[in-house]
Amino acid sequence: MNYTTKLIYEPKGKAKEYADLALNVYNGCSHGCKYCYAPACMHKTCEQFKEVSPRSMIGLEKDCKILQDAGCKEQIHLCFTCDPYQPVEEELQHTRKTLKTIKSYGLSVLILTKGGVIAQRDFDLLDSSDSFGITLTCDNEKDSKEWEPGAALPNERISNLISAKQAGKKTWVSFEPVIYPDQTLRLIEQIAEYADIVKLGKLNHNKHAQGINWNEYAHKAVNLVTELGLKHYVKVDLVACL
Repeated sequence: MNYTTKLIYEPKGKAKEYADLALNVYNGCSHGCKYCYAPACMHKTCEQFKEVSPRSMIGLEKDCKILQDAGCKEQIHLCFTCDPYQPVEEELQHTRKTLKTIKSYGLSVLILTKGGVIAQRDFDLLDSSDSFGITLTCDNEKDSKEWEPGAALPNERISNLISAKQAGKKTWVSFEPVIYPDQTLRLIEQIAEYADIVKLGKLNHNKHAQGINWNEYAHKAVNLVTELGLKHYVKVDLVACL
């Protein structure tokens, strides 16, 4: 791939394991996740990064036309450095407008969110070429609020996943980062019948990771998804622990 696009870009490094193309809809994210790598990447403090504004989409139609003319079949990931369904989206509908533009050119999206039920509003825009996904980390409110204070609680995210599945959408779950391995294993079992594919990762760039037996977790997680018959992808970082 070598598309000469401006807003839609080709991820590098570890992000490439999630998608071939990506688009960030917002500047900043109000979720305030303690493990988030984005503030450092954007050269901002965590508090500065929580100041959210819609990213200008001037040039998006040009990007989409380039991809359409090239016969692009890759999904466009929303989003790496923000969440497409953080609370401000309910009022601004910036993600929805962006999705309408992308879909008007016959392109496909790969959504990943820790947002709330507002995400279900846009299921009407998704077709069989798209995928809707959630990130799951903690299986209880207390830990979720500790690590991801501004994100939707686990049950709400799972509700989004179930609703997407019931609506006939392709679904997926990202189990990265892993904060408490036992909780992740329970969550895998909980969502097994609603996910078309799961992606297994670990926790990086956080001192909490030093207290986790990654070898043990990696084997348990892979054995579990195999036993459940779940289609899965194991990220390179976790493969190294097998």
